[in-house]
Amino acid sequence: MREAKSLDYILLTILALIWASAFFNIKIATYSYGPLSIAFFRILFGALPVIFICYLRKIRIEAFSKDWYWFAIIGIVNLVIPFFLIAFGVQKVQSNLAAILMASTPLTAAILAHFFTNNEKINFVKSIGILVGFSGIVFLFSDKILINENNFLSALIIFFASTFYVIGGLLTLKISNKKNENVTASILIWAALIIFPICMLVEQPWNLNPRLDSSISLIYLGVFSTGIAWLLRFYILKNNGLVFQAQVAYLIPIFGVILGFLFLKEEITSKVILSLIAVIVGIYLVKKSNKISTDKKVI
Repeated sequence: MREAKSLDYILLTILALIWASAFFNIKIATYSYGPLSIAFFRILFGALPVIFICYLRKIRIEAFSKDWYWFAIIGIVNLVIPFFLIAFGVQKVQSNLAAILMASTPLTAAILAHFFTNNEKINFVKSIGILVGFSGIVFLFSDKILINENNFLSALIIFFASTFYVIGGLLTLKISNKKNENVTASILIWAALIIFPICMLVEQPWNLNPRLDSSISLIYLGVFSTGIAWLLRFYILKNNGLVFQAQVAYLIPIFGVILGFLFLKEEITSKVILSLIAVIVGIYLVKKSNKISTDKKVI
């Protein structure tokens, strides 16, 4: 891995902005589309640039190879379910809250990794990080201005969605020997195939009369927040490694809150700010703990 340069930090910031922008665009998409339609079209439009890159680089897509069932399972767990749950929850919750709730993914990952991996056990520093981070989430749920009896369940569903990203990540370890572009394209293909009939049967999107801004947001979610973002992530991982790329976790909730305010005029309360700080500090401690553990092994 080469030493990070100014361009690498710029690309990391762009990646964080693209992923953070997904939340307010999901909110706009919900003005016209149901959660199943949002999930389906996001997956469909996300698959196009990834498949195109695989074609240009002559990377074989193994969606229908002997490992097809892994791609199908990961597609359901890592894309179909969380995309649907987030879109469902954001209908009644501000997008900035969704950004903070989804930022808990590294904290959930730390807990599940302790039980399902051999080299990422919870230690004292990581425990503190998990407690601090989740205390921020609990504190956010106490904000009666933004979370009440009408949308409490929706907020909980968004938080629950983050767990599926983590489980999907753990399942991806089963096929970690394959090229990232191939894995992503194969997962997207299976996710689209699985959710397509459900979406057509339940929501019948051809009967919709969508607003222009909702349609633009939906296309953006697929092409940029799903397809191009994953390709950019691959580029950063290849050149700078996982530790550098993981720093995006600090930026996404911050940008998510800022973008929700700028584009949707969403309210930012003092509890939102404190919760955001707690989650970021928690993520920092969890990642610092991982670095300490790695350094000890090297020594």
